[in-house]
Amino acid sequence: MAVEIERKFLVKALPQLDESKGTDIVQAYLRADARGSVRIRIAGEQAWLTIKGPAQGRRRHEYEYPIPSADAQEMLALAVSAPVRKRRYTLEENGHLWEIDVFRGLNAGLTLAEVELPTEHAAVRLPGWIGKEVTEDPRYLNSSLSRRPYVTWASEVPPGEH
Repeated sequence: MAVEIERKFLVKALPQLDESKGTDIVQAYLRADARGSVRIRIAGEQAWLTIKGPAQGRRRHEYEYPIPSADAQEMLALAVSAPVRKRRYTLEENGHLWEIDVFRGLNAGLTLAEVELPTEHAAVRLPGWIGKEVTEDPRYLNSSLSRRPYVTWASEVPPGEH
């Protein structure tokens, strides 16, 4: 059974990133509710269909399948909400691979970092550029950002937490 275990954080200051190594991502949801989500993701010329179960703490079931990019483009029209657009960078630091998402469009101004872990209680030494942990804050789920974009609630976030 496929299980995803990750932690998610705000980024308080972007680390040095190689712009040429970033990947533009568009993702949209065919379903997103308390029972899980069905997502289409397009990254460059590749595309995936991802099915996720409900979160149970830091873990949830996740199944991901490559699909033809042309099919994914057509499926975007079936989305239940606006697509999420972001540029993703990967960075190895402190023995972990970090994914840093710089959001665009209606989620511009938001930058998140995620780290996948082998177990829920695996130790992680946080890099200095990491801010507040938002793993269990549903506002920062991509499925939530597709329904309620960051620009609509960014002013509610206390200063220093962006």
